[in-house]
Amino acid sequence: MNKRIEIQQLTAGYPGKPVLHEVNLDVWENDFLGIIGPNGGGKTTLLKVILGLLVPEKGTVNYYHNGAPVSSLKIGYLPQTNLIDKKFPISVWEVISSGLSSEKPLFRGFNKMQTERIEEVIHQMGLDDLSDRPIGELSGGQLQRVLLGRSIVSRPEVLILDEPNSYVDKRFESHFYELLSEINKESAIILVSHDMGTILPMVKNIACVNETLHYHAGSDITEEWVGHAYSCPIELVGHGDLPHRILKTHQHPE
Repeated sequence: MNKRIEIQQLTAGYPGKPVLHEVNLDVWENDFLGIIGPNGGGKTTLLKVILGLLVPEKGTVNYYHNGAPVSSLKIGYLPQTNLIDKKFPISVWEVISSGLSSEKPLFRGFNKMQTERIEEVIHQMGLDDLSDRPIGELSGGQLQRVLLGRSIVSRPEVLILDEPNSYVDKRFESHFYELLSEINKESAIILVSHDMGTILPMVKNIACVNETLHYHAGSDITEEWVGHAYSCPIELVGHGDLPHRILKTHQHPE
């Protein structure tokens, strides 16, 4: 299987605040990579580097298409916190269609194939009855479904989701995770989450970002691996089909 993204010896951060050190990571075609890690460990910084929003201090980030190096990839991104202005007079259809704006000539409408794709995504998101509704009338969960639709309508080569369980409403949750499995047939997925119990049944590989990166092929992680990656002793406890994480009593070094 071919690579999509190759990160080598990455060091990145902000002025006076280094965050990531010597990070190495490969993301593969049709990969489903779960990224976990403590708050402040560098997960968001890593996403910004992948998206080209932050220039590394050291190291390289390379992109590939069909095994050949390219300057960039088509990446869909759904951030943890959306900044969309709900007072802006724009409809569900218009928000989702904006994900295809770069693929049509300026001042011209969408062609038949693009329009069909927009309608397909609206149906996938369960928004058929809300297509013409202004976004200001939507619930938080409905709005996040709209933004997810915008992120996938272009059929990105890589889809990045930052804490998706924080915005998916309960009614849509089971369908959402089924949808990710379908999307993963066409796109590599990088999913960042604090909820280890939710992502372990879905992902194919897992990485913990805590100033550096610890990679684990497969999702059958152990208590010892997680404790080492977090630099804290963590106990995995099974509740039904989903493991949860509990911090044992411990002290951090001064």
